[in-house]
Amino acid sequence: GPTRKMPLTASAMDFFQLFVPDNVLKNMVVQTNMYAKKYQERFGSDDAWIDVTLSEMKAFLGYMISTSIHHCESVLSIWSSGFYSNKSIALIMTQSRFEKILKYFHVVAFRSSQTTHGLYKIQPFLDSLQNGFDSAFRPSQAQVLHEPLIDEDPVFIATCTERELRKRKKRKFSLWVRQCSSTGFICQIYVHLKEGSGADGLDALKNKPQLHSMVAKSLCQNASGKNYIIFTGPSITSLNLFEEFEKQGIYCCGLLSTRKSDCTGLPPSMLNNPETPQSRGQYRIRMKGNMSLICWYNKGHFRFLTNAYSPVQQGVIIKRKSGEIPCPLAVEAFAAHLSYICKYDDKYSKYFISHKPNKTWQQVFWFAISIAINNAYILYKMSEAYHVTRYSRAQFGERLVRELLGLEDTSSSH
Repeated sequence: GPTRKMPLTASAMDFFQLFVPDNVLKNMVVQTNMYAKKYQERFGSDDAWIDVTLSEMKAFLGYMISTSIHHCESVLSIWSSGFYSNKSIALIMTQSRFEKILKYFHVVAFRSSQTTHGLYKIQPFLDSLQNGFDSAFRPSQAQVLHEPLIDEDPVFIATCTERELRKRKKRKFSLWVRQCSSTGFICQIYVHLKEGSGADGLDALKNKPQLHSMVAKSLCQNASGKNYIIFTGPSITSLNLFEEFEKQGIYCCGLLSTRKSDCTGLPPSMLNNPETPQSRGQYRIRMKGNMSLICWYNKGHFRFLTNAYSPVQQGVIIKRKSGEIPCPLAVEAFAAHLSYICKYDDKYSKYFISHKPNKTWQQVFWFAISIAINNAYILYKMSEAYHVTRYSRAQFGERLVRELLGLEDTSSSH
């Protein structure tokens, strides 16, 4: 749960600023102004440009965040006369001023000579965000590694051609998270760039198990020695990785797939389906030290690798139609944590900022901001302030937008 007690009068902005405080926003102001100056020195002066201020930067973020609640295809729709126009917030800044800030917006304006990382333009921001996540929240023992579902705008999906959709979906990065599976709070973000040289570039991508093992190690670098139980999907599950994690005091439970997983070191007899027909709930187990490989049957063979649960402890999967199906406890735990993450995706994935810039660093930045707002809402729901105001996720987002635009007084109680 949360590491600090927020006051009853805490606003949406107060929770958001646990992760994106004023000093981070002030840095964006400085860097944007520096970039604008550098750009104009190179390409000619821009008489319409005036240095951006902190209040303007907050308003700029507010406009972007508003697209996560009212899914318009372009943030500029706010100033239009169409269906997605929003007169109540459009008056704070003119469209031309917003477009100027958007043109010059930067988190890091200059590349340092030591930088080789493709995300150097937002790495300081991602580091600051990570510090905020670490200091504001203590996760539960059970956590999950996965790629969160990021909703595309449903209106766009319904109206675009297949070619446009394919073009739209080709992101140049993948986003992985370590997430507390009892609250949905995202504890850590890892961004993998699909282009570039070196250990985390295209060469690693061709070797999927190696890539996913690298992703898992990056996501768990702060987790050693805390007795966490990490749930993983087939792409990450592997004996070598789980054994490595066990040495660090991290325990695992993962779904195994003969097609997607690295099955090195596992007994072939357990990877092949038995010829005799199985009945639902039947399972076989092989053990090596603390590690168990479970092959469980339920309208198909499911394999699990775990060192977090005793294979002889019994559990049940409850289905609405067929009632209780017996299974090892590891299978029950895996299903429970997976279903929670599905619920999280259903609830929160529609609140990702729908502005789609061309530059990869900007795409990652807006995804990271969206995750920070979802995390802020989770902390708000766990605080006493929630019992005073009880905002839904959409209302919390709208409140945050109005506070960023200066339309609400955040100092007084609601």
